Amino acid sequence: MADKKHTGIGFRRDIADEINAGTINPAFIEFAPENWMEIGGQWGKTIREAASKYPVTCHGLSLSVGSPDPLDYDFISRIKSFLNQFNVQVYSEHLSYTKANNAHLYDLLPVPFTHEAVDHIVARIKEVQDLLGRKLVLENVSYYTPVAAEMPEHEFISTIAKEADCQLLLDVNNVFVNAFNHQYDATAFIDSLPLEKVAYIHMAGHEKVEEDLIIDTHGQPIIDPVYDLFEETIAKLNGPVPVLLERDYNFSELDQLNKELNKIERICNKVWEKEHVHTD
Repeated sequence: MADKKHTGIGFRRDIADEINAGTINPAFIEFAPENWMEIGGQWGKTIREAASKYPVTCHGLSLSVGSPDPLDYDFISRIKSFLNQFNVQVYSEHLSYTKANNAHLYDLLPVPFTHEAVDHIVARIKEVQDLLGRKLVLENVSYYTPVAAEMPEHEFISTIAKEADCQLLLDVNNVFVNAFNHQYDATAFIDSLPLEKVAYIHMAGHEKVEEDLIIDTHGQPIIDPVYDLFEETIAKLNGPVPVLLERDYNFSELDQLNKELNKIERICNKVWEKEHVHTD
């Protein structure tokens, strides 16, 4: 079993054998349920082996809470069965939409920061939570242009979290990316969120493609300013939460992945498990 306490990694086919063999040694693993639901054969065996060795969280791709389309009740029922099958404690999704007019767009598209969107999304989150019998954990997403904004992003996220009584997945890299691209202060943004709602954190790398543009890629090493923002952030939380290293591709350097896992864990221990020195 993993010797880490806080830091997990996304379970990908490219590194499944290394995770099951312990070459990569996280505290927990995260599945995208859409990629693994009702799968059989060798990959079904692989996922069951992983779930027997590590606690599992799930990060969904297709719920599309911001979509104008009706909720997909069959899909939600299948998600619920999957979560129960693997004893998943945390089910997170994106505060975005991925389909419209029944067209699956295979991208996380930003929702307009409007009062109408807040009301629409809050109602959908409440319904999903009732169907699943658990709280949703919603992630702040990266976006590259604001859409018809009536309020700042932090107010949009905070209002939804409070009115829907859901929890937050705070993606620190997404905050960094958005702050750079839209020229706002990342620390002030995080301070404006209801941090008591944070149940989970994501860390990832990004790529600078222009002098004034960086892209959230999940394929590059985490940079020092994102680690710094992460350390500042977790010091403001009430206590430990799971922290996930997201890597979607570029798996050739396993040592790099382990170094990132270890660095995140060291920061967590530094902030959350400070030793108290007793003197006579």
